[in-house]
Parts: sequence; structure tokens; C-alpha cells
Amino acid sequence: MSRTEAPPLPEPLRVPVADSHTHLDMQDGTVEEGLARAAAVNVTTVVQVGCDVKGSRWAAETAAAHANVHAAVALHPNEAPRIVHGDPEGWSRQGAREGGGTSALHDALAEIDALAALDHVRGVGETGLDYFRTGPEGVAAQEESFRAHIEIAKRHGKALVIHDREAHADVLRILAEAGAPQRTVFHCYSGDAEMARVCAEAGYFMSFAGNVTFKNAQPLRDALSVAPTELVLVETDAPFLTPAPFRGRPNAPYLIPVTLRAMAAVKGLEEDVLAAAIADNTARAFDY
Repeated sequence: MSRTEAPPLPEPLRVPVADSHTHLDMQDGTVEEGLARAAAVNVTTVVQVGCDVKGSRWAAETAAAHANVHAAVALHPNEAPRIVHGDPEGWSRQGAREGGGTSALHDALAEIDALAALDHVRGVGETGLDYFRTGPEGVAAQEESFRAHIEIAKRHGKALVIHDREAHADVLRILAEAGAPQRTVFHCYSGDAEMARVCAEAGYFMSFAGNVTFKNAQPLRDALSVAPTELVLVETDAPFLTPAPFRGRPNAPYLIPVTLRAMAAVKGLEEDVLAAAIADNTARAFDY
């Protein structure tokens, strides 16, 4: 079995659900093919998430063209320092870049602000902090960008979609200081059970991805078990984080049933009960 070969279609869900976070622009095949495969297993809605200005424009255009696609737009936490300080190694999909300073960051944020005003854009994200990929020199740019996205989400009444990698305390602190939007989603939730209790207390949604199925992910399963069912979402973050037993192969929205079934087992819920709750939660989180 090739590592690049797409996993087979799982057994369809009986209750339709949404993939709360995907990157169709990074997946093989056309958008129409991806949506058709997802619909075949009863994943009937996806939230397409932008990570930079170009990807956010694409997300907005794709959502405008497809009734079952909703867009989220943002500068990824790792994109902000690249705009400010440059990206000589060309880590992002845009290749090597010169730094443009804070004025370039403000220009990019203005474009995200304009996109966030569009009706078919339902979220502002993924934004937040990432201390794994970006070192201390990028923290100031990340924090400035994160705070700006919080304001954009509140100004337009959109969900805030958070990327939090190895930065739990600072993400929670900034949300508390700035005042979180009414609807805040922790994408690819990565905290422990204690943090899940803090998020639940604040009313933040927690979206679980395929890594909840990984052998070494017991802390994630502990978090899921204490997260209130009415605040739980499911996502692929495709093409990344493919659930076991397909880890390492390409992910896509049609694999949501694999993760959802694992989540139902952790929560001790019937698959249909969890699917119905997640469908309702995702529609509430993104106000569609």
C-alpha cells in the first residue's frame, strides 16, 4: 500500500455532518471531486480555511461558488512573521520573500478585514500563536496579528478560528485580555483535559482532528472526554493529520467518519447522537 495512495471511502455516516476545518486548495483533485467524495459518506458541509491573503481570497471565491462550502479567512500565525521579517528559505507556498515590516502586515490585515465582511465568509482564521514553527523573533508579529484578527472577527460578527501550537497559556491570556468573540473555535484542539475545562467555562468550541486517533494521543482523548458535547466539533485539517489506520496518507473531508467514530467511542455516545450534535454545533459555531 503506497503512502501516497488515498485511503478508501469509509462506511457512510447515517447523520450528515460538517468538516469544520479543511484546506481543499492543498488536496489532490478538483473541489467538485472532493465535495462529491465527502457527500458520498454524508459529510455534506465543509469550512474552507485560508492561511494567507491569496489562500483567503481563494476560500472566499470557493465558498461563493458552492452552497455547501463556508470560508474562513486569515493570516496563519506563521505567515505574520514571514510578512514582517521575510521568508528567505521559502517555507510557505509563496517561496522566498523579502520582509516588508509592519506596514506590509497592516496591508495584509486590511485585505483580510475586507474579505471577512463578505456574507459567505463565516469565520476569521486560522489565527493564533505557533511557537513550534516560529521562534522568539516572530512572537511580536504573531501577537499583533492575532489581536487584529480578534478585532476583525468581532467587528464583522464572525467566528474566530484559532491555531494554537505549543502556546496554550498565551493564546488563552490574549483571548481574555482582548475579549474573545461570541463564537471562538479551537481548531485541531491540542490542549489537555485541564485546558478543555477552561475552554468549556469560556464557551469556546473545541474541534478535534484525526490526531485524536493516534496511539500517543491519550491526553487529547482525555480532553475530548471532559469537553461538553455541545462544544465539540470534528475536522480533517486535510491534507494533514490523517486518522489511524491511515496515518501518513493523504487526508480529505471524506475521512471525517473515521475520526467521528473514534470520538464517539471516547465519549461513550452512539455515533448518530454525536453526529447530530456536531452538525448542530458546527452550524452554531459558524452561524450558517
